[in-house]
Amino acid sequence: MTTSNSDLVDVYLRQLSKTIDSMSREAIWSVIEVLMEAWRNGRHVFIFGNGGSASTASHMANDLNKLTVMPGKPRFKAMCLTDNVPLMTAWSNDTAYENVFAEQMINFLEPRDVVIGISCSGNSLNVLKALSLARERGAVTVSFTGNDGGQCKDLADYCITVPSDHIGQQEDAHLILDHVIANTLKQLILAEL
Repeated sequence: MTTSNSDLVDVYLRQLSKTIDSMSREAIWSVIEVLMEAWRNGRHVFIFGNGGSASTASHMANDLNKLTVMPGKPRFKAMCLTDNVPLMTAWSNDTAYENVFAEQMINFLEPRDVVIGISCSGNSLNVLKALSLARERGAVTVSFTGNDGGQCKDLADYCITVPSDHIGQQEDAHLILDHVIANTLKQLILAEL
């Protein structure tokens, strides 16, 4: 392995570390508190995004629904809106791709549910439309974004931004957010009387 190749690995990891260090802990704790409140009150949690963000949304629903399970305690009611491919493609084909998340939520969304939209740019039309619907219906809105938050920051009650121009590192950080949040929730649920 050449020195220049190993330097590329080191540069990426150092940049990622710096990005993670600069993320708002206060914003992360705000989202944890919102999700704990949803758990206490048996609210639904809807999670969605496109591309790599869709993968993170699916992973987060998995972690909320399984990782946080504690014997004798209620369970999260988390749903990833990117996991039903037939329904997504039906809404896309029959209406428009911007409707794929909002239309799925209409069937289930109730006031005080939590809606988490993941978008590196913060400007994905289908994420924006779903966050807008959630606000109209009285849900709590959360977004994970990159850079300045894009338009998502204006539609989200709580926005965690990843201060990096590198989409890969934004996606890395969003998955780290999932693990930080889910593992913290697990410990808080364990301590709950």
